[in-house]
Amino acid sequence: MLLLAALIAAAGPWSRADFALVLGIALALCGVSVWSKESKFVSKWLIQACVVLLGFRLDLNVLAESAISGLALAVGTIVGAIAIGLLLGKLLRTGREISTLVTSGTAICGGSAIVAIGASIGASTSNMAVATGAIFMLNAIGLWTLPAIGHALGLTEVQFGQWAGVALHDIASVGGAAKEYGAEAFDTATIVKLTRVIWITPLAILAGRFMSDQSATGKKSPFPWFILAFLGASACRTALPQMKAYEGNIAFISGIGFQIALFLIGTGLSRSALKSVGWRALVQAALLWIVLAGGSLIAIRWMIV
Repeated sequence: MLLLAALIAAAGPWSRADFALVLGIALALCGVSVWSKESKFVSKWLIQACVVLLGFRLDLNVLAESAISGLALAVGTIVGAIAIGLLLGKLLRTGREISTLVTSGTAICGGSAIVAIGASIGASTSNMAVATGAIFMLNAIGLWTLPAIGHALGLTEVQFGQWAGVALHDIASVGGAAKEYGAEAFDTATIVKLTRVIWITPLAILAGRFMSDQSATGKKSPFPWFILAFLGASACRTALPQMKAYEGNIAFISGIGFQIALFLIGTGLSRSALKSVGWRALVQAALLWIVLAGGSLIAIRWMIV
């Protein structure tokens, strides 16, 4: 009953993304959370559904222009994050498997990348839990701190959207932080993050190839099919320009969906998960995140007006 009441509070139009996440974490750490497996399943599909829904707000021409203009930033930050992350893993002696998972989660899109890369290299469940726990804590911090930093530095909505799409780990937090900054920031951040999600599949293939000695499960990394659905929704928006009249309603519904997803994600953080995060993995994730966020912020302020 308490969990359902909290869910209603987190989902209301009076709520915010950061409040929803904090409420979920508080319930989890107090031992109130239930249905952990169901919550993880629902949050995953809800995030993807909200992303597809956002496609109905974005014209394909605008989408293509934004993706092309941000291609250099995407390639530079992903390649740079992978190189620095693997180097930090060696220096900290984090372990090849955990280092790869932490690096991919930071460079691309948090838990989704960890699951995909983990399946590709046959990572153990415990190592995936450790990497996810480290990423989760930093992602929660970023959800609260990035908007404050953006306002303090006077970032425009486009600049903040670009930064949030690079520096925040998962799609739900990107949408939550950018939504509070403004509608243009929200759209920009969504496009940036989706262009990074596309990199999951080729990187999973490469990781599986170069770490084939550790891959014994035979699992294939999941393809992000929801991106194709997002492009289909955007094509509908391009073919039916009259859908522009419903942009406000679409943004409102997707925003509520992201809040619910963040609440459910928060309820999945257990005390045991916190204890399982080794200091080496957490230090690697934190240092890599600081470098990625700081470097991308400098580049964005210099490149984007």
